[in-house]
Amino acid sequence: MPASSLSRVVVAGSSGLLGSAVVDDLRASGVEVTRLVRRAPSTADETRWLDAPSLDPAVLAGAAAVVNLCGASVGRFPWTPAYKRQLQGSRFSPTRVLARALAQLPEPPLFVSASAAGFYGSVQGRARTETDPAGAGFLAGLCAEWEETARAAGPRVALLRTTPVIHPEAVLRPLIPLTKAGVSGPVGSGRQTWAWISYADAVRGIRHVLEQRMTGPVNLAAPVATTYSDFGRALAARLHRPFAVPAPAFAVRAVLGRDFADDMLLIDANVVPAALEASGFAFTQPDLDAAITAVVPA
Repeated sequence: MPASSLSRVVVAGSSGLLGSAVVDDLRASGVEVTRLVRRAPSTADETRWLDAPSLDPAVLAGAAAVVNLCGASVGRFPWTPAYKRQLQGSRFSPTRVLARALAQLPEPPLFVSASAAGFYGSVQGRARTETDPAGAGFLAGLCAEWEETARAAGPRVALLRTTPVIHPEAVLRPLIPLTKAGVSGPVGSGRQTWAWISYADAVRGIRHVLEQRMTGPVNLAAPVATTYSDFGRALAARLHRPFAVPAPAFAVRAVLGRDFADDMLLIDANVVPAALEASGFAFTQPDLDAAITAVVPA
């Protein structure tokens, strides 16, 4: 991999699916990475944090960028009141600590902070770009507050509005066992538009944001969305299983809870990567079948 224009990058949430891949990608091209960890540091490149409501700004000083990928999984259900609080706290608290520390620096690094395409909620019939406002629903409200918390870091903030990532440990985690069991099929109408991004392009997209010093919202989404049913059929085809057992919307809401069902499975939004494409990003896996094939063994 060619040498990077970055010097040092600080990463919070480095043990997660995307965080660990971003760290590996940066290090492969010679970038120095400092990992913020919640346990006792085991290597020289780790710094413990979140033991207190503040972080010494010196930990972040001199870095080219700070990447914040903290947050409990939205893919776990049901979203009980207690788990909703965990979804909020696991995002707001670390983002607030990082933003406050960055704001104290005379020349703060670029702050690249996670968000989600759930920011837009369900909007039928029109593409969503980074200029569109927040939608309605629990996840939209969470994302809007999360982003506002990150913006307190200063003017150089990028917000990663990530769509479902095609990976067995991400959006595919609950779907693979259902498909293998032969009980997958259309959810609701099945015609709802689903935005998505391949695992490889999600990691490359974050790296692109860092290298290009992008600021503002950035939709991490493939250039062509799909529908829930087409998505499910592609996964079923990869696993050589049927896709024929429908799940009516009312039943999905009854079993999984209205907020989870509406924000995760019944959501209908065509999220477009306008900022990425305008900045010259080239997708390596814009095709859904190829994205699934890359991470799901047949």
